[in-house]
Amino acid sequence: MADLATSPYFLLILLIAAFALPLVYLVWIRNSVRSGREPWSTVLKAFSWGAVLSVIIALVLSLVFILILNQIGPLNDFFARRFADPTTAIGVLVVAPIVEEAAKGVGATAGRPQTQSKADGLVYGAAAGLGFSAMENLFYALAALFVTGVGPSGSLVVVGVRSFSSSFLHASSTAVFGYGLAKAWLTKRPWAILPFYFVAVGMHATFNFFSTLALTYSDQNNIVGEALAFVAAVTFAIVAFSIVRLRLASGRRAPQ
Repeated sequence: MADLATSPYFLLILLIAAFALPLVYLVWIRNSVRSGREPWSTVLKAFSWGAVLSVIIALVLSLVFILILNQIGPLNDFFARRFADPTTAIGVLVVAPIVEEAAKGVGATAGRPQTQSKADGLVYGAAAGLGFSAMENLFYALAALFVTGVGPSGSLVVVGVRSFSSSFLHASSTAVFGYGLAKAWLTKRPWAILPFYFVAVGMHATFNFFSTLALTYSDQNNIVGEALAFVAAVTFAIVAFSIVRLRLASGRRAPQ
């Protein structure tokens, strides 16, 4: 691993690692449909929009929301009584779910021209979510390189852990939102997206809550609590992802 740390190709390795499993999941989701599969060009477009456009939107809006929410005294007091770092807790439990799901929804709109059924929205939502998760994997891995005691090997571990947890969450939550987007497009009722957006935000917040709980227990050296919270987060994400796949596999869709 020492050789890997000094290799000029390590960043390329990190990039490939960050995107590898999300792309595998993308194939898995797209091919879950028995007939009338979405064209690869549009699926990859949604993935790319999620990885670039959605990430940029999320970064900008997150900064704005955090600055605004930090000025709300009662909210900060509420989180200060429950978390050692209330600003981070607000960012993770409130800002991230609201902002990131909206931003990933923008990425999912890349599939609108090809959307002929509500199930199509599941595919494009998942694609945007997976693109977002891949870029997020890369950001977290790069950040880990600058943490004392983590280094290159630790950054690869970060990618691995996130690929088997956060990637599933991003795919499934935005698939739900994508379903709502497709329903809104097909029925010409823009407000139809709202229930699905709220569900996506709730899913995201639930996953982040378990993840935050795991970190809190880790700081308290509570190994059992940390393990249980982490397993709960991963299980939640995997189950949600599996439900999306089953919905796609069981749906009847007209060939395109």
